[in-house]
Amino acid sequence: MTEQQKPAGPQLGLQRVYTKDISFESPNTPQLFREEWKPEVNVELSNNANTLDDKNYEVELTVTVTVKVADKTAYLAEVKQAGIFTLDGFADDAKDGVLGSYCPSVVFPFAREAVADLIQKGGFPPFYLQPVDFNALYAQHLQQQTTKEEGVKH
Repeated sequence: MTEQQKPAGPQLGLQRVYTKDISFESPNTPQLFREEWKPEVNVELSNNANTLDDKNYEVELTVTVTVKVADKTAYLAEVKQAGIFTLDGFADDAKDGVLGSYCPSVVFPFAREAVADLIQKGGFPPFYLQPVDFNALYAQHLQQQTTKEEGVKH
């Protein structure tokens, strides 16, 4: 008998995608439905990774959409979407990159769908989150960390 060969190189697996928290508020309805719809939209994204064990990580993506009309909040929709990922054989810096950019990009379409459903079920016009370049956001995060560290050294 021959032993099964372990694949060469780093291995990445998706175990599960799930909604951790979801909320929708529309505090100024129904009066707001009678006003002209000229929305001011603010979208905030954040993500973090939590170690579950030596190979498994939870990556959580939070999407918050706040829409105001004439300084009144039309709605606030927030979704915390998460995934459990298995990473094996990655160097620490590579692992950070996968958890900070690739994994959120896997979870994002699920969060985008949940946000769109919440808003439409709230009685508002369809809202579609634009694609996000998580690689660029991660690179920006690294640059900010470097700048902070350099500021502390001086």
